[in-house]
Amino acid sequence: MQRFQHYIDGAFHDGAQAFDSIDPATGAVWAKMPAAAPEDVDRAVAAAARAFADPDWALMPATQRGKLLMRLADLIADNAPRLAELETRDTGKIIRETSAQIAYVAEYYRYYAGLADKIEGAHLPIDKPDMEVWLRREPIGVVAAVVPWNSQLFLSAVKIGPALAAGCTVVLKASEDGPAPMLEFARIFDQAGFPRGVLNVLTGGPDVGAALTSHRDVDHIAFTGGPGTARHIVRNSAENLASTSLELGGKSPFIVFEDADLESAVNAQVSGIFAATGQSCVAGSRLVVQRSIKDAFLARLKEKAESVVIGSPQDMATEVGPLCTLRQRDVAMDLIERSVAQGARLITGGTVPEGPGHFFPPTILDCSDARDAPSLSNEFFGPVLSVVDFETEEEALAIANDTQFGLASGLFTQNLTRAHRMMRGIRAGIVWVNTYRAVSPIAPFGGHGLSGHGREGGIEAAMEYTRVKAVWLRTSDEPIPDPFVMR
Repeated sequence: MQRFQHYIDGAFHDGAQAFDSIDPATGAVWAKMPAAAPEDVDRAVAAAARAFADPDWALMPATQRGKLLMRLADLIADNAPRLAELETRDTGKIIRETSAQIAYVAEYYRYYAGLADKIEGAHLPIDKPDMEVWLRREPIGVVAAVVPWNSQLFLSAVKIGPALAAGCTVVLKASEDGPAPMLEFARIFDQAGFPRGVLNVLTGGPDVGAALTSHRDVDHIAFTGGPGTARHIVRNSAENLASTSLELGGKSPFIVFEDADLESAVNAQVSGIFAATGQSCVAGSRLVVQRSIKDAFLARLKEKAESVVIGSPQDMATEVGPLCTLRQRDVAMDLIERSVAQGARLITGGTVPEGPGHFFPPTILDCSDARDAPSLSNEFFGPVLSVVDFETEEEALAIANDTQFGLASGLFTQNLTRAHRMMRGIRAGIVWVNTYRAVSPIAPFGGHGLSGHGREGGIEAAMEYTRVKAVWLRTSDEPIPDPFVMR
């Protein structure tokens, strides 16, 4: 039985209480996690506020902040196997994915290490001859970062990296559904040499998130999760008037035209919806396929879905592991049953396998004759693909945009002019053309509508953690005239 601790003000602490963590592959308890209380949140925010004002951090040259981030990146790379093993054990995400993703997480910290001394202000060509005006970009303050259990080391890197590069301090709340990797990350962070209180990590239930995001000393809230929780966070921010960046869910369209390279499109669709067991905010969960190739495409897709290796997430041969929680499996079954009742056709999957663990098979639903089916409008957060067909480009675009979400989208076609028309018309923060799920620290991602606002990754993310200060300097040696003397 492993035990984990919170990281507050540069030291490790037990929580006010503890809770069991479940291995999704076996359903067995494997670790004890600390559960924060409101007083733990107060201590963490107070530590971050002190660190933000402390000259050791506040006056540290940006280049030195970058060096610390580079040191952190090296430590993450050195400890990647341990972090991958913990994430797989605590969330069920397969080891081949956690190993590759965590190795790449180090690159995000390296990117923001290089960006730290390149967050620049500007000189304004002001319209007054005796004035010089310039803009300073300054850190926004204490950041409350709230991350979900899926891809948490990545989703925290795109918050912690730019926030620290900008000079902010951070209190991170890890999801209670799988906090082990973030609590272990805190141990690695502790070795990097940052001043005390610059980063604090705790976990617990919704009460912890509410106490953190409504705390009077929090200046910015960076959240990844679902729209429902985001609404609570926005309400909480009314207490401190903190700014927010919200990276929420998606119901991303994956559009395939008849001229597409079908083998590439099928492989990308398999990766887009079944990789990570469908537990990804950018999952390509709506296949929008041209009618003339629908049958051929679905035949290939069904064959690949049924050949996917389902098994222990610790096995490098496994391609689809368990869902993180039983709650997700219940949601999936409910949506599938209601969609079939409304006329959707189950092509493959859709049944809970026997045995221990939170497993669920790759599932395909043809909703072409049931376009109001709930599977087309609700995020499963599981390996379930909903299919609709189309005849014309205009119809494909209308189907793609028939959603309240706007995070990601995929487009497969060899027609360059069509690709440009479609990418311009699709309402989403990301459009992948003839590829899917590609990411880089250089490129921003984010959405609109129920997919939130703000951007993570790239230079744009660093701007989320700064505020602009205008500085006016009068250059004239003449006295300022008395404003009440008539001239």
